[in-house]
Amino acid sequence: MQLDAFNNDSQTDPPLAAKMRPKSLEDFYGQMKIRPQLEKLVSHPRHVIFWGPPGTGKTTLAHIIGGSIDRELNSFSAVTSGIPELKRLIAEMLDRKKQFGKESILFIDEIHRFNKPQQDALLPYLENGDFLFIGATTEYPHTSLNKALISRVSLIELKQLEVEDLNSILERGLDDLARPDLKDFIPELSKLSNGDARFALNQLSRLTAFKQSELDNKEAVLKDLFEHARQYDRNANRHYDVISAFIKSIRGSDPDAALLYLAVMLDGGEDPEFIARRLMILASEDIGLANSQGLQVTTNAHYVTTKIGMPEARITLAHATVFLALSPKSNSTYMGINEALSFVKENPTLEVPGPLSNVSPEKKNYKYAHSYPNHWVDQQYLPHGVHEQFYKPGQLGSEKAMVDQHSALTRKK
Repeated sequence: MQLDAFNNDSQTDPPLAAKMRPKSLEDFYGQMKIRPQLEKLVSHPRHVIFWGPPGTGKTTLAHIIGGSIDRELNSFSAVTSGIPELKRLIAEMLDRKKQFGKESILFIDEIHRFNKPQQDALLPYLENGDFLFIGATTEYPHTSLNKALISRVSLIELKQLEVEDLNSILERGLDDLARPDLKDFIPELSKLSNGDARFALNQLSRLTAFKQSELDNKEAVLKDLFEHARQYDRNANRHYDVISAFIKSIRGSDPDAALLYLAVMLDGGEDPEFIARRLMILASEDIGLANSQGLQVTTNAHYVTTKIGMPEARITLAHATVFLALSPKSNSTYMGINEALSFVKENPTLEVPGPLSNVSPEKKNYKYAHSYPNHWVDQQYLPHGVHEQFYKPGQLGSEKAMVDQHSALTRKK
């Protein structure tokens, strides 16, 4: 817990990113699409949660709002503190409000780290307007935060900063460092920093530690700076975006794109068993009867992945990925079961036809299919009054062959 860490009064020179943090919206770079919303927050303050990737300005905006409306900002970290510390801080804020009539801001960083009881502890205060609340999270709020909390705040998404914005930020950083000789590194720093201003400034600051002879080898310096800088958070938006692109690339029969997104996930430390499970789901949902071997391949891939682990599992996962991408596609069974479930939910209890029943006297009228030519006999299987066609055949791969055979058989009636 800390009170307004925005101002650093220690003797230690703060990091470049902290020194360059803007104090007003006029000096705030990027996020042009939400600029009107930000201006309204200053003119008409309300509870808000900023969400988006690291280094896009969430904490900075909290401090800008606090400074613009002349309210004391009380910062609280959901990573290092819990409910007891939160309640003490809120009590102090309320006591100052009672004594001095001064409104305060409670800023909670990484609020998704709070569990449900911790998030619920905020609700009465937000409901009563005891203070202005600002939260920040790198995760998608609708999956990481309680609905009750979301209903009491505005959600504003921040995007990765554009390269042009990072260029401007880094040029200001160069002026502060008084190192114009590093200007040639700005384009690469902007491009490779994943839209993260804090990271870009930190990398710029790191450049000052290199000797001139080392800076002359630009490629080696950049490799040193960015060797492990690719972003992939297994619990945040990037996780959902990449797995979505992976699945859609396979569904779209693009093996190159599918392998690329598979590589992004594996490079980022994604759980290989999670990938294998998604491939099994995809095999039935998107490949289906067009190539039923897809389910066998992915089931085997899941088994192999659990047994051998990484890095060898990458080969098995790639095998299954390309197999599915190249396979003919059908979602007929996926759509069929969805339509059947909807029908069941929307209708009264369906009665099983007497001949199919296990207890009805009519069961003696059941026709045993294997006793007839080609193991098929014309017989009513759907409940009385039900005429829906839930399965709508696909026309690719092995499904087409099965459908053609089935059609030929049933036409003989």
